[in-house]
This record gives sequence, C-alpha cells and structure tokens, in this order.
Amino acid sequence: HLAAHEIPPSSFKVNKFTSVFQSIVESYGIAQYQEVNPAPFTLITFPFLFAVMFGDIGHGALMAAFATYLIVNEKKLGDRRPQLNEFIGTCFDGRYIILLMGCFSVFTGLIYNDFFAFPLELFGPSRWTFAANSRFACGIDNCADGSAGPPLAPYPVGFDPIWKHSQNGLVYFNSYKMKLSIVLGVTQMMGGICLSYVNARFFKESIDVWYVFVPQVLFMMSIFGYLVFLILLKWMTNYNSEGCLQYGGVGCDPPDIKAILINMFMSPGKLPPRLQMYNGQATVQVVLLLIALVSVPWMLFPKPFLLQARHNASKRGYKQLEQDRGANVDDSEGSIHANFDFGDTMVHQMIHTIEFVLGAVSNTASYLRLWALSLAHAQLSDVFMEKLLVASWRTGNVFLIAIGFSMWFGLTLGVLMGMESLSAFLHALRLHWVEFQNKFYNLHGSGRKFEPFDFALIQQNEQEVQSTPQK
Repeated sequence: HLAAHEIPPSSFKVNKFTSVFQSIVESYGIAQYQEVNPAPFTLITFPFLFAVMFGDIGHGALMAAFATYLIVNEKKLGDRRPQLNEFIGTCFDGRYIILLMGCFSVFTGLIYNDFFAFPLELFGPSRWTFAANSRFACGIDNCADGSAGPPLAPYPVGFDPIWKHSQNGLVYFNSYKMKLSIVLGVTQMMGGICLSYVNARFFKESIDVWYVFVPQVLFMMSIFGYLVFLILLKWMTNYNSEGCLQYGGVGCDPPDIKAILINMFMSPGKLPPRLQMYNGQATVQVVLLLIALVSVPWMLFPKPFLLQARHNASKRGYKQLEQDRGANVDDSEGSIHANFDFGDTMVHQMIHTIEFVLGAVSNTASYLRLWALSLAHAQLSDVFMEKLLVASWRTGNVFLIAIGFSMWFGLTLGVLMGMESLSAFLHALRLHWVEFQNKFYNLHGSGRKFEPFDFALIQQNEQEVQSTPQK
C-alpha cells in the first residue's frame, strides 16, 4: 500500500548475465522510481576500464578461460554453491563479468602488443629499422636520406613491437596512456552529465535542464572538453611534415598541453609561439574561459530563486483552492509547501555547485589511475619476465629454467592475476561510483528496492525472531 505522495519502489528485470552488473550499481544506491538505470552502460564501460588497467593478451586469456570454465560448469557448481569456499563462490557469482573483463583485456593487450610482457609480431615485423648513417631508428620506408623519420605506413594494429625494446619506450607508453586516460575520463563523465538531462527531461524538470545540465555541460566542455580537443589535435598533427623539416617555424615543435592549459588561466589572451597549435587559439581560449566563469553563477543562483517562485505560486493556488472549498485541508501537499526553506535550498545548491566545480578537476585527475595501474601492470610483467624467464633461459641450465618458470608462473597467478586484477577491479568500481554515477544517479537518495510479498520470507523472519533469546 502506498500513500498518494509516497515514491514507489524500484525494480529491474535481470537475468544471470546482468544481475552482477545491477548488483554493482545498487551497491552505490538504489535508483529512484523511473530514474535512469546505469547498469546497461556499466555492462560495457566497467570491463573496458578494467581492461585499460589490465591490458595483456595472456593475462586476459587466462581470466577468460577461468570464467569460461565456471560458466560451462555453472549447473554443477550452482548446486554446490553453499559448499564452495569464499573465493570460488565469489568468482562463480561474478563469472560473466570476469568473462567480459578477460575478453576486453585481450583486446587492450592486442592494442598494447603485450603477451605476458612479450611483444608479438601478429601483423608483420616492425616498421622501424636502424640506418648505417644515423644513431636513431627510422621507418623502413623513410630512411633514404638518413633523416631518421618515422614510418610512412605505421604498424596496422596496436603498438609497434619494437617499442618494447627501445630506450624511450617507457616515455612513449606513458605519454599515450596518460592522454588516453584523460580522453576516456572526460568522455565517461560527459556521458553521466547527459544522462542527468535524460532524467530531468523525463521528470519534466525544466529548471534542472536549463540551470543544472546546461551550465555543467558548458563548464566541462570549455575546460576539459577543450583539453581532449588539444590531445586529439596533437595526435593528428604531423610534426615531421616536409614543411617543418625543411623550413621549421611556429607549430613544428610538439607543444606541452599542460603548459597550454595553465597559460589559458594564468595569461588569458597571451599565447607564446611555442604553445600555438592552430590559428586564433588565443581568442578561442579567452572565450572558453569566459564561458567557464559564467557557467558557475549560472549553476548557483537561478535555481533556488526559481524554486522559490514556483513554491510561492503553488502556495497561492493551494490557498485559493482552500478558500473555494471553504474547508481547512491539511494533506501531504500542503505540508510539502509549508516545509520549503529558501535558505536551505540556497545552501544545498551552493554545496552542489562547489562540489561539481571542484569535482570536475579532481574527477578528471582521478582517471589518471587508468594510466598508473596500466603502467604498474606492464612494469611488473616486464620484471617477472626479464628476471625469471629470460634470465633463467640464458643460463642454459634445465634445472634453473624449471625453477625460473615455476616462480614466474606462481607470481603471475598470485600477483598479477590475483592482486593486480583485484586492484584494477576496485579502481574501476570507484570510477563508476564516484566519477560516473554521481553525475545523475540517486542524487536525492530517495530510491528503495521493491520487495515482493513472500509468505516463506515472513515465516523465516518470524522463526528468527522466536529463536532470538529474550532478555
């Protein structure tokens, strides 16, 4: 039974494949009735962000194989679920998400070109070579004049295998993964903000559309969307073009994107030539900075005043209705109008605005954990491979090779497949809860889960109460 003003509970149809993703979402909070459910998006984004931190073809294949075993034997293991130990039972409950995490890790490992830290030549040999007249490597199709230029036709899929053995390989991977983390983070956060628009439009909250969603989009896109634009522009710009190599000039040296963003705030309208990436850049950055500054008071002030105006209008209409009826009506609607407090609303909106502005910075920086954990995973794999497998193989001693392989296999399972996978899982969980879902999901904390009427459950609860010793 529900009162007229009471919000109904929420219920989503799930199956054995989607139930684990719905559980992950609801561990953060229960959706308000008819609110957007993040689980369908989490179905893809969660294993993908995990795989960004855990990218390795071999490790992903082991994880997918383990999940496949649990799925193939799910009927037998399901019958014995109460007897399974805690680790196997937890893995069995999450077998489908483990399968997806393994498959996505194989994909990202293919991009990173990592197979247990060994580079593979799946799509042909390296596109780089060493020329006799240069101490730098050059592209196999770009070495004629000894200029050490990059390959004109790069490696078709993923990273070139030669980067694993190059002296500046770590710098190259760091640069790519750090920028990729920012691009993925801003994209996912913008997706969360867009879902807040879906909620506001469905509930016909035009105030939330124009004075929450719009300024949030403008603020994010004017700063961090612009940052993503600079990253993509830098990736697509050929700083080894013939014009730059022959004549040099402005825009031929790759600029530091961090310096561009700092200069945008510290010296608006002034742009050193070394930081210029396109024509009119200084003017564009001033406009974007103004948009970001305007969006903060836009987000802060209008909504409380508009809510007060709406409250006053509805209160006047309620009193008129009361006079027409000639009776004193005291229901939930009247109490809702009477309990409106402009001061509390203003403080709440101020907190929400400050949280969003500061959170836009901290949440974007939080996605750098994708870069950090991916780097840690790759470096641990390299250390285990070089110090155990390769070092023991070079001895030529069968006994030492067996010991080295055993230690490498044990550490791979225990550290990389166990501890590292759990760490990546928890970090992906945090990114979805804090950086993604808090933009649109369970903002009012009023959601509650639907619990069907069940005689067996009632009887079980009564038995538990009766069995509890009375004090």
